Amino acid sequence: MILRTSNRRIRLLLALSLLVFAGTLARAVWLQGVQAGTLDRIASSQHMVTIEIPAGRGTIYDRRGEPLAIGEQATTVFADPRLVKQPRRLAIAAARTLGVDPNKLFPLLSDRRRRFVYIARKVDAKRAAALESLNLDGVDFYAEELRAYPQRSVAAHVLGFADIDNKGLEGLERSLDRELAGRPGSETVVKDALGRAVDVLSTTKERPGRDVYLTLDSRIQAHAESVLRDSVREARALGGTAIVLDPATGAVLAMATVPSFDANRFATVSPARRRNRAVTDIYEPGSTFKVVPIAAALSEGIVTPRTAFTLDDSIQVADRIIREHAPRPTRRMTVSRIIAESSNIGTITIAQRLGEAGIKKWIDRFGFGSATGVDVAGESMGILPGYWSGSTIGNVPIGQGIAVT
Repeated sequence: MILRTSNRRIRLLLALSLLVFAGTLARAVWLQGVQAGTLDRIASSQHMVTIEIPAGRGTIYDRRGEPLAIGEQATTVFADPRLVKQPRRLAIAAARTLGVDPNKLFPLLSDRRRRFVYIARKVDAKRAAALESLNLDGVDFYAEELRAYPQRSVAAHVLGFADIDNKGLEGLERSLDRELAGRPGSETVVKDALGRAVDVLSTTKERPGRDVYLTLDSRIQAHAESVLRDSVREARALGGTAIVLDPATGAVLAMATVPSFDANRFATVSPARRRNRAVTDIYEPGSTFKVVPIAAALSEGIVTPRTAFTLDDSIQVADRIIREHAPRPTRRMTVSRIIAESSNIGTITIAQRLGEAGIKKWIDRFGFGSATGVDVAGESMGILPGYWSGSTIGNVPIGQGIAVT
């Protein structure tokens, strides 16, 4: 009886062992065969990491080869909280060497759910080296390029600026971003269980951005800004703009706006102050526009410089009476004298000979209402009359009812 009971127990134990073995074997077959691809991909993703390698941003030079926007070497400091053994000590050390807020950094370093935390982006390499010399666990460093503007406020409105990731946000940095940015590369590395890189599997070389040469002359630009600052101060004005062109080619040699700002500290300046008013703000050109209808009439052969008109000091156009800027008696004036004295009455008289169609034609030929093609972002195209009433032929020729940059 005792022997039979023992045999049954042995057979039961053997059957249970066979079931466990069969289940284990089936599980192994499932994992090795059916799930092998999926598990392999999961394992690879846990040990292989692809890191983007930023491309160097192109330099912006003036016409003489003076650098206006450059890339400076800096160091980015980061940590893996799972590898950080002393988060409080690391936070205090980072505060002392890098100037970061330890109260904000400590909770991030203590959160072991995270695998990546920035300690500081693009700091001075010497300060980063001071932290690295402490050999604290879980901290790592990599080189990055910091966008810098060596001439500070010179041409700041024209250049604009790039953000922490070197993406152009305003000015030429934005409008020429595609040329300046280049193409980033990548590196696929294998990491061990502690997150340390042990092998490099593949590398794709980055392509640096292209350098850009401007028509600006930094010396002329700096001088224009200096003169403009003095003029604004003397006039007690809120601000001012000045543009210097090469009369032979139309190249922009200087484009100054006051008040200016240091492009290296763009984040501390209001958007209103950063605006390049030379291309964004519009105003009525006034008497400077008189050369347009007179040049048009000369080109059309309607008048010559010696063509003379007898002109009162006022003229009625539809329901409006327009006068000269200062009272004068009735005079006989040539076209040359009309333009020299900036006569409202003479300009309108000539414009009436051109007519609405002629005025519109030459406004278009001179490029009013269209972008100039300057590379600076944010250019306004101005405003043209939405419709022509009877008095428009008296307003537009003297620079009213039309807006330009």
